[in-house]
Amino acid sequence: MALLNKLGNYRNFGLLIIRVGLGLMFIFHGYPKLLGGQKEWEQTGSAMGYVGIHFLPTVWGLLAALTETVGGVLLILGLGFRLVCLLMVINLLVAIEFHLHQSGEMGGLMGASHAIEDCIMFAGLLFVGPGKYSVDKK
Repeated sequence: MALLNKLGNYRNFGLLIIRVGLGLMFIFHGYPKLLGGQKEWEQTGSAMGYVGIHFLPTVWGLLAALTETVGGVLLILGLGFRLVCLLMVINLLVAIEFHLHQSGEMGGLMGASHAIEDCIMFAGLLFVGPGKYSVDKK
């Protein structure tokens, strides 16, 4: 369809939509964790145990909350974009492991599917870059 072929001219706008949408959603998920304080950070950071890291869960939880919240802001701006994507991939790999080891609605492949989808998206964006409408534009 000729009409849809012309949408390729708007790749950078498409990347902006993806950046803003993902950035807002990660701020939405990360900000409550960041405000949750030490108890929330420890609970979030305990997921590192599923990848064999059992020390300093509070620190890991704080880092996860910061990655989601500050990373979401940086995604929207397109600042430090590839580093943010890499940190999000790492964060999401831990989330995937966590969900795969849970039972019930939060567990298994269905429970991990959202983290898997986001991880794939950030892995792809790592290679594509932020697009023209970003602070990192070249």
